[in-house]
Amino acid sequence: MSQKSICVFTLRVIFEITSHNVDSSTLQTVNYKQETINFKMFEFAALVEEFLEYLEVERNLSPLTIRDYRHYLMHFISWSKKNAPIVKPQDITVELVRKYRVYLAHYPSTHSVTSVQASSGPSVGLPLKKVTQNYYVIALRSFLRYLIRKDYKVLTPDKIELPKTESRSLKFLDRDQLERLLAQPDISKDQGIRDKAIMELLFSTGLRVSELCKLNRDQINLERGEFGIIGKGGRARVVFLSDRAKLWLKRYFEKRLDQFNPVFIRMRGSDKPDLEAGPHGEKMRLTSRSVQRIVEKYVRKTRLPIKATPHVLRHSFATDLLSNGADLRSVQELLGHKNVATTQIYTHVTNAQLRDVHKAFHSGNK
Repeated sequence: MSQKSICVFTLRVIFEITSHNVDSSTLQTVNYKQETINFKMFEFAALVEEFLEYLEVERNLSPLTIRDYRHYLMHFISWSKKNAPIVKPQDITVELVRKYRVYLAHYPSTHSVTSVQASSGPSVGLPLKKVTQNYYVIALRSFLRYLIRKDYKVLTPDKIELPKTESRSLKFLDRDQLERLLAQPDISKDQGIRDKAIMELLFSTGLRVSELCKLNRDQINLERGEFGIIGKGGRARVVFLSDRAKLWLKRYFEKRLDQFNPVFIRMRGSDKPDLEAGPHGEKMRLTSRSVQRIVEKYVRKTRLPIKATPHVLRHSFATDLLSNGADLRSVQELLGHKNVATTQIYTHVTNAQLRDVHKAFHSGNK
């Protein structure tokens, strides 16, 4: 029966009900047909797109976060089409999710969703890390929660438990390592001055690399030594410039021959900005990956024992503050963390009281 025929049938029965001329068998037929309508309306991919729009408009999540959710959910759709096609909401069961998680546990991290769809043979590569597997499951739970809001009868997200993951070791640089790293750029060249300013700014503010790349020149007030940004989750915060960061930003701006908006831009081999990049210079804005490569280049030159990234400089910013007596709540605000629990990971490496206890009571110190 076509969708149109079902609707006409339903309307006819509703008319009979209001006329008190209907029996129980007819009502059962109506319920069956109405359920069929619901099943036909359960277009999985279309609902995923609605969910992503909800995340963008109502939850105000960043484009990168929405991109990740799309990746995780399309992965689930791709897997379910091959292993357990979902034609109605009730098809998403605890057992189905269990099988999916077993699949994720053996899924090679070197492959993307696209390659999985195209591949017909066994894959090679290391399995996904536990924390990465959880990202896929978290996205599915969020999607189910959205379906419940839309009055679909689906599996309750609470029935999908997330396994505990191993605590990751926190990477940060000590003062000597930081000084060696920050001394690496060749400040006789404009590009070296730019790179020096980038790393000084990362350590001074604790900015995420994506936040640093979005900066425009009119945001930064060198006289006040502070500026506001909109960070992760749309949360606003104020960050502060150290004296050294102000010095190198000032020198960097003095070398700039353009009026482009971005704070940090690509430069030609001659170490001069490309003046043919349009009126606002958006094409010249450094990407997150470019900044990562810049930092990694100087890490290799320094021969640090740690594979430092821009985020390691953010960790170093936080541990430096806490080690010098800053309180946890203040560091939370400076980092832009939503919950103080996120900031507490730094206390494991900056707890001066525990250090004093060890020194006073451990027999190896006597």
